[in-house]
Amino acid sequence: MTKIAQNDKNKNTINKMAKEKEKEITLIDAFKDFKEEKSIDRPVMLGVLKDVFLTQLAKTYGSADNFDVIINVDKGDCEIYQNFEVVEEVEDPVTQITLEEIKAETGDDDYEIGDTFARKISLSSFGRRGILNIRQNLQGRIMDIEKANVFKKYSERVGEIFTGEVYQTWKNEVLILDEDGNELRMPKSEQIPGEHFKKSDSVRAIIKSVEMKNNTTPYIVLSRTTDSFLEKLFEMEVPEIYDGLITVKKVVRIPGERAKVAVESYDDRIDPIGACIGVKGSRIMGIVRELRNENIDVIQWSANPQLMIQRALNPARISRIDLGQSPEDKIKVFMQADEVKKGIGKGGVNIKLAGMLVGREIEVWRELQKNEEEEDDVLLSEFSDVIEPWIIERLQSIGCDTARSVMALSPEDIATRADLEDETVEEVLNILRAEFED
Repeated sequence: MTKIAQNDKNKNTINKMAKEKEKEITLIDAFKDFKEEKSIDRPVMLGVLKDVFLTQLAKTYGSADNFDVIINVDKGDCEIYQNFEVVEEVEDPVTQITLEEIKAETGDDDYEIGDTFARKISLSSFGRRGILNIRQNLQGRIMDIEKANVFKKYSERVGEIFTGEVYQTWKNEVLILDEDGNELRMPKSEQIPGEHFKKSDSVRAIIKSVEMKNNTTPYIVLSRTTDSFLEKLFEMEVPEIYDGLITVKKVVRIPGERAKVAVESYDDRIDPIGACIGVKGSRIMGIVRELRNENIDVIQWSANPQLMIQRALNPARISRIDLGQSPEDKIKVFMQADEVKKGIGKGGVNIKLAGMLVGREIEVWRELQKNEEEEDDVLLSEFSDVIEPWIIERLQSIGCDTARSVMALSPEDIATRADLEDETVEEVLNILRAEFED
């Protein structure tokens, strides 16, 4: 053999060894990626690694039943052995071997028929494509485990307060990242009206739901509009609630506008309302600022619905309450004319929250004065043939149950409080005025 031919042969050998080394390094890198995933339990890690190699062995050799895979996670490598049955004549070269073949391969003649011979398989035997398949399969399994871990982590935290940093804002939602870089989203519908966030803002919200959509990254929804978010804020700000000395019985809100929180203390020495408000409002003001100045009424809880309604509609003074014949009936609350506006509240918010608090719809009715002559006024229900029933219900819901009680208000006030169009209000007023002109 010439010197040049010998050099070419050496170069080929070196190149072959380098390629095999490269394959092993590539695979070890994949091991390291897996090893660094501290959130993955060791038994799970070993099981996944073994399964990935057995899958590739089955593709390469047709079956992986006679292979042993030994994983060394700490070192980031593995050993693979192919087990053969020693026979006189080979029928299946994947599972059988002769004594002559063993001696030729190892020089060992201590084996007998029926023994098991284990041959160590080099990672390079998978070929470049096989190594790539193992790496991709391993990385895919890592991602699946990461997704499952994130899903499990946040599923167990549903209903808890979460604090994170705004990463990106869009028209319909805000993207927030946790300390591990996991994505959480707060849709526009879960934001308090009027809120605006910018990148790097710190935001606090409650974990509302966690879904796995089409086996993609878990879709984690945050919310600042739920009743439970307000309840958790009270739990954080009021130690007596956290310690169980005060119980939050019910929370109702119209986000960004007003909320009512019913509380109860099992210790007569503790004033639940005072404890929630704090000295000079120190405790509740922190919650109000967090909710973008949402007004919060703290109410002493009572199992008596009439007492709860009175407390919920405070400071309006109630003349009497008609609970109706069944729980499905609307509750009628009667007030003097000058108390109606306070009871209903701006835009009907106060009366709506009071109804939510007791779990029934509440109507406000104006109490007729003793010196008022009933014949001088007409119930709105008498106009059902000329005024749409739903319009009458809107007017009754703001405490206007008679024609004169409607006419006593300005058109602008009626439109705002009853949520009616200006043209509708003007048409109703014309009908009512015509009744008294006649």
